[in-house]
Amino acid sequence: MDNQPDYITENADGSMTVTLLRGAEISGAFIKVLTLREPTVADQVAAQKSNKNAADAEVALIANLAQIAPAEVQALKLRDYKRLQEALVGFTA
Repeated sequence: MDNQPDYITENADGSMTVTLLRGAEISGAFIKVLTLREPTVADQVAAQKSNKNAADAEVALIANLAQIAPAEVQALKLRDYKRLQEALVGFTA
């Protein structure tokens, strides 16, 4: 991904590591970094099929790629969620 912000790192395997601004409680631990694996078409189709609207589909996709629960994505501070959205967009750039 060209011109990526300093808080997003593209890894050799195609995944994206995102440094969170606020951090979050994930599975009982406070974390400041999340890694999203590179999505497949099947990931995107599944997220869209299982959700009624685009916002819920995006939350489900990010949760799946980060291997966390959708509720944990929904609990993120908005600025951290925006960083994850930027990484998600980076997969299509």
